Amino acid sequence: MRNLAVAAAAAAALVVVGTAVAHGVEGGAQGVAAVSGTFTATTVSGSSTHTCSTTAGKTIESTRATYTGTASGTPHLTGKATIAARSTIDTTDGVGTVTGTLKVGTTQTHFSAVYDHGTIAGTATGHAGSRMQLLANMSASFSATGGFTAGKIGGGTAAGGAVELAPGGCTPAQPQNGDKEARGPVTASSTSSVTVDGLTCAVPPPLGLAVEINFGVGTRADIKCSLVDGTETLVKIDQSH
Repeated sequence: MRNLAVAAAAAAALVVVGTAVAHGVEGGAQGVAAVSGTFTATTVSGSSTHTCSTTAGKTIESTRATYTGTASGTPHLTGKATIAARSTIDTTDGVGTVTGTLKVGTTQTHFSAVYDHGTIAGTATGHAGSRMQLLANMSASFSATGGFTAGKIGGGTAAGGAVELAPGGCTPAQPQNGDKEARGPVTASSTSSVTVDGLTCAVPPPLGLAVEINFGVGTRADIKCSLVDGTETLVKIDQSH
């Protein structure tokens, strides 16, 4: 996993003007039209979160999940919203990236955004319907456990910060006496510990909310734990079927 470092102050804009345009790609004449929409996607499914520490002592949290909700705006941006996203966030400094796909009806886009202390801003490209291309600025409030709120596609999207992704090491905490793994229903879950098939592991603070919200009692999960400073500590958790 790549380290994250701030490349510019939050005031430095990644997205300068909040707008979106759709233009035809087939037929004789080409047309361009401004479009906009808003979206919220807070129902979380298929969440998988991993955490590690950099050589600089920063904690990096990476989450893959699907978020669903609704969108409204111009016709191609109205309907059920489904977002498949991967977030990579330096939880020590509160910056990172969020990338993925956003689908609303027949409109599907790929987006890349900068995360800066709870908000994202970036760009989305894709297709609106079968014959239109879409290029848009995009912004929202975001958390890996809570999803997307106050989302905008065009229509005055917020400017954002900038980050640089540097090569470097980011590894899970090293086990002292090997890893332990378990699969099955969760029998106890909180922000501080989780139990699966008799294996109880301490939950690191960056994973606490994600575990409590997405891996409640009865949820089937695969967990891996390492002995860190004498305590079995969660290093990986995924939903299992």
